[in-house]
Amino acid sequence: MKMFKKAGILVLLVVLLASFATMSCKKKDDDGAATGKGTPYIAVVSKGEQHDFWQQVKLGANAAADKYGVDITFEGPPSESDVQVQVEMLNNAMAKGPVAIALAALDTNSVIDQLQECKDKGIPVIGFDSGVPNAPAGSIYANASTDNFNAAGMAAIAMFDVIKGDIEKASSAKPVTIVVMNQDAAGESLLSRGKGFRDTMVDLIVSKTALTEGDIKVMGNPAYVESKNPTKGNKVMIEMVVPASAAATDSAAAATAVLNKVKEANILGIFCSNEATVKGLLAATNDGSDLTAAYPGLVVLGFDAGEGQKNAVRSEYFLGSITQDPYSIGYKAVELAFNAYSGKSVSDVDTGAKFYNKDNMDDADIKGLLYD
Repeated sequence: MKMFKKAGILVLLVVLLASFATMSCKKKDDDGAATGKGTPYIAVVSKGEQHDFWQQVKLGANAAADKYGVDITFEGPPSESDVQVQVEMLNNAMAKGPVAIALAALDTNSVIDQLQECKDKGIPVIGFDSGVPNAPAGSIYANASTDNFNAAGMAAIAMFDVIKGDIEKASSAKPVTIVVMNQDAAGESLLSRGKGFRDTMVDLIVSKTALTEGDIKVMGNPAYVESKNPTKGNKVMIEMVVPASAAATDSAAAATAVLNKVKEANILGIFCSNEATVKGLLAATNDGSDLTAAYPGLVVLGFDAGEGQKNAVRSEYFLGSITQDPYSIGYKAVELAFNAYSGKSVSDVDTGAKFYNKDNMDDADIKGLLYD
């Protein structure tokens, strides 16, 4: 009799364990996580981790991973010029069998084979930040990114409002210059920002002053000078500057070279299109304090945030800056990746941008976007 009781208890335990295992392997609802194949893994391959911006992207990505119950890896190369390092990171992530990938490509041409492989295997790829421009058709399901062209246009509007009077006084005998500093000439986000500022400034000069396109000359790095741009003028120069590399020392050197000709070239304003170029300018000006003393009247705007840039804005060394929402970029990238993996229809998401200065940077809708 005791033997039968023991056998009955064992059978009951086996049944209970089997039921528990079945329940734990069932797919949860859309706000939950694990499938019968285990917890889905999504690889997030960024342009870097070195700047405050990417740390906020990472926080957003982790928050989405928590919500949707997925495992993620978040990694990026030491520098945004380390293209091959990013390629190896992508290869390693793909070897782990991700159900989806979020990618901010440093150079699309370097990852063409990987994108084609993902497409052939049905692995959804979501672009974020600058995305993956010119990727093989159908390999990118959607993008989570700032409309960088329009965001930089906001900076041009803010600067123009201050320097309009000086632009109107420009002549062939005494031309004026506006400088746009861009970290490189390859990343889609930076190209879009440089071009967005450039084109908006040209439009403002033509529409709101007596000057014409024939009075304007867009010059500098050829990646930022297009056939549609005015290049024959001798009254207003819009100079597109790119440092020798993405290294901090080269950004500082490029900023110093610009500052050395402020008087000679009658430079009215400088727009730094990302955190790296802002840091270069700050390094060249004693954290910005030299700007007002040595270059009175020079109007400077930045892009993104970070402690140094926020201090420069709050101290009025900078007129202001444009902030993205890096947390939302990371969050939406993982959310889109999860939805694509789940078979849902996905489409591009504009994660937004705002202009901030010393007067509004503590407002509720701005301060949360100003990361350190």
